[in-house]
Amino acid sequence: MQDVRGTDVQGAGDAQPTATATAAATAARLRAICDEVSDRFYERADVVRTLVVALLAGQHSLVLGPPGTAKSEIARELTGRVQGAAYWEILLSKFTAPTRMFGPIDVAALARGEYRQVYEGRATTAHVAFIDEIFKCSTAALNETLGYLNERIYHPESGGEPIRCPLIGAITASNELPTGEDTAAIYDRLLVRIEVGYLADPSNFAALVRSAVSRPAAPTRTTVELTALQHAVTGSVPDVDVPDAIVDAVCALRAALRRKELVASDRRWRQAVRLLQASAYLDGRPAVAETDLTVLTHVLWDSPAQRPTVEREVLHLVNPDAKEALDLADALDELEAQLDAMAGQSREALSDWVIKKAHNKLATAGKRLEKLRAEAAGAGRSTAAIDRVTGRQRAVRARVLTEALGMDASMVQDRL
Repeated sequence: MQDVRGTDVQGAGDAQPTATATAAATAARLRAICDEVSDRFYERADVVRTLVVALLAGQHSLVLGPPGTAKSEIARELTGRVQGAAYWEILLSKFTAPTRMFGPIDVAALARGEYRQVYEGRATTAHVAFIDEIFKCSTAALNETLGYLNERIYHPESGGEPIRCPLIGAITASNELPTGEDTAAIYDRLLVRIEVGYLADPSNFAALVRSAVSRPAAPTRTTVELTALQHAVTGSVPDVDVPDAIVDAVCALRAALRRKELVASDRRWRQAVRLLQASAYLDGRPAVAETDLTVLTHVLWDSPAQRPTVEREVLHLVNPDAKEALDLADALDELEAQLDAMAGQSREALSDWVIKKAHNKLATAGKRLEKLRAEAAGAGRSTAAIDRVTGRQRAVRARVLTEALGMDASMVQDRL
């Protein structure tokens, strides 16, 4: 009896490390996917990571930006890395019928007098989805789309029991924000909202142009199994601990935003907690840390005009170095605006501006950002905000070198 009981206990002890190791391996593969996709798409590392965090949290995301900013390509590249997953993609218009999204009528069955829908290959059977121009959803498809995103169900055209859809998460994209109350309801279902713009760094743009005429070697393509992703979403991520200090920080952030008259719903705050857990899991940590709060910069705003305020409040809470880094970002924005205002002036005038103003401001900002990063890293704080502003400093400096001084963009990278 004792021998049998001893064997059972040993078996249970062996199982736990295996499950932990499996969860860690899945997180490692997802980090590799983030790195590979970020390497392929310039200036999109934060976008890629945030989309993966949203997927791990079982939430939907919106990528908002003008045409030609790689929104669709990034979504396809990420969703294509999930092996064994049923994938569905659609470009919506005001005339898209619900049956085109969720299942067309089976014509052969209809000829026999049977009303039946074909669900295979449609939203109804998809594990991951990409919905382009989400706010062009037709009025006819609105309610079904809301049910699909919010509850993962579809009500068949013929009636009967609703169909449970296996959707883990959807990535959506749009060139513009919703303008009506109907599409605003869809907007509310998209927990994560990410803004993208055109490339800012001229050296990255030059690399993009070169890539159009070169034949790069086939990139490494890490994938993750559907079952491993599903286990992470339903098991590993919810198991991540949320310390009381993080709960206190979230409450403090809510109070700070309310003072700025930025109010998010209780539902949005509750869902955001799972994002924090997903961020910690992706980094391989068993508990949420302050650095994970940075993902909330993509959650707590309704209009792009509100995003800078949310970002400042979040980053100031996460990292005391962030406020100064953001102040430096404002100075860089002002410098870039001056460069834009001088368009068309002589090379002599531009060179004089660089010598008297731009050079010193850029150099001072660069040195201060280096010091801030060293201090943050030494204290074990997140350097994400500082790194982002550093990237901004490099982009503005590259513009100054190419546009004001006439330097070849292909040579700028070596000077940064």
